Amino acid sequence: MRTGIRLSLPLFRFAPSFSPVKPSSANLPFRDALLAMLGIGLVNMLVALDQTVVSTALPSIVAELHGFEFYAWIASAYLLASVVTVPVFGRLGDYFGRKRFVIAAVIVFTVASVLCGLATDMRFLAAARALQGVGGGMMVGTAFASIPDLFPDPRARVRWQVVMAAAYGIGTAAGPSLGGWLSEHFGWRSTFLVNLPVGVLALYFIWAHLPRYQPARTGEVRIDWTGAALVALVLGAFQTLIEAVPRSGLTTGNAVLAVAVLAGVALLLVCERRATHPIIPLDLFRDPQLVTLFTLSTLSGFVMFSLIFFAPLLLQGGFGLSPQQAGLLATPIAACIALGSLINTRIVIRLHRPTTILTVGFSLLVAASAGLAFASRNTAHLWLELAMSAVGIGLGFILNNLNIFGQEIAGRERFGITTALLQSTRMVGGMLGTSVVATIVNHRYAAGVGDALAVIGAPLQQRWQPQLADPRVLIDPSLREGLVAQMKAAGLDGAALVDALRHVLVDTIHLGIGLTGCAALAAALCVGRISHIRFSRSASAAQKSGEARADEVKAD
Repeated sequence: MRTGIRLSLPLFRFAPSFSPVKPSSANLPFRDALLAMLGIGLVNMLVALDQTVVSTALPSIVAELHGFEFYAWIASAYLLASVVTVPVFGRLGDYFGRKRFVIAAVIVFTVASVLCGLATDMRFLAAARALQGVGGGMMVGTAFASIPDLFPDPRARVRWQVVMAAAYGIGTAAGPSLGGWLSEHFGWRSTFLVNLPVGVLALYFIWAHLPRYQPARTGEVRIDWTGAALVALVLGAFQTLIEAVPRSGLTTGNAVLAVAVLAGVALLLVCERRATHPIIPLDLFRDPQLVTLFTLSTLSGFVMFSLIFFAPLLLQGGFGLSPQQAGLLATPIAACIALGSLINTRIVIRLHRPTTILTVGFSLLVAASAGLAFASRNTAHLWLELAMSAVGIGLGFILNNLNIFGQEIAGRERFGITTALLQSTRMVGGMLGTSVVATIVNHRYAAGVGDALAVIGAPLQQRWQPQLADPRVLIDPSLREGLVAQMKAAGLDGAALVDALRHVLVDTIHLGIGLTGCAALAAALCVGRISHIRFSRSASAAQKSGEARADEVKAD
């Protein structure tokens, strides 16, 4: 028996009260709407370009700055800062309007990109990436939530996602090959400086063309800074814990850290229950539909960021490809995100059960992870490109739909914080994914190097293991050639040993990619927990009447 639940019902109430933003797409001319969306699209491109360019250049960065143990932190520092910043500014945007925060975000992100390009060691780079994460979190928490302000009608919102898909596609399609080409010919620092022209262009369009909508509010707004600080401490400690336990086991220090994480979670729950304006409204988590979407967003981030950051290491360190070759092979994953998004905008509003598209997307991620997990140095490049394409199309079917479904379930009063939490949970998943996979790679690669050197005897093993345990030797040609020459002078077949270590690295990354495939499979099975969502054609009437509350979306 089917029962319809109107998603426009006031699922959540909070104080102070806000009047909804006046629907804009009914009155906003097409040209103005297009220019505003171009500004938001350029922000999207800025984030996508940074992710894909930097991930391709990471092996080169490690080769110059050393410190492979900080490999995951180049990604995790960005993600951790973003995780905290997204809900803070998503909430501020709900209270005070979003345009001013989008402008500030683009400025912070662009300045941080310059600092990344000036980094002198991995610690400095990780700190600059954290500042980039602050800017990126501000952009994600406010720019993406501006789209429902422009287009209250969810069907129109789906169609206008073409602009977002095109912008993201350009950034992600250009990113891998551009990152490889720049790092090979101009050095890895140039991969951060490409953000400057895009940032300036995005700043112009946002400043000049994004309308400023000011929500009406009554009462004093008190930002939950204590909650924000607790979120940062809990996530930072949790990330440290998941990296430390596989490396050193359940030591006393790690046990204390685990207790501190649990205590931090308890304090966060108490703080958010007492806060008049919590940074993470706990009542959002009382809706099982939103909880399922947050779970799916976490799993999608786990899979996406793990593949984006470790596929280049597999191709360069494991298969021995140049940065430019690796970038070209990784290009389909980026271009097909745009292709998947474009296909999605055409079909999702016509599906009887729109959530089916999520199942298809996660199934493609499972198939792609399986393909990459069984790839070897002899695998045809066409097969690798097909696997990368499946990743891209799958993500194109997932990312935008999670936002749209979440916005319609939560209602207009919670557009900003719901969108922010979806982005935050995706980044939490990415942070966990990169940390877990990096821990697996570091631990198993070090063990594999020890096993490979055990046959040459303890004295020689102690001499050569520190140099060979650093995967830079598999990435940096000059370092590798020098080491092979030294080993040859010592009577050892250095080239054969390097090939053996490539196999070790490939096997360890395969294990990490297999784990991402399991996460994608869990997500595909989890989609069935979402009640049937259907788009009807009554949105325009609701929009013209000024309601703009997505009355046409119903859940079975």
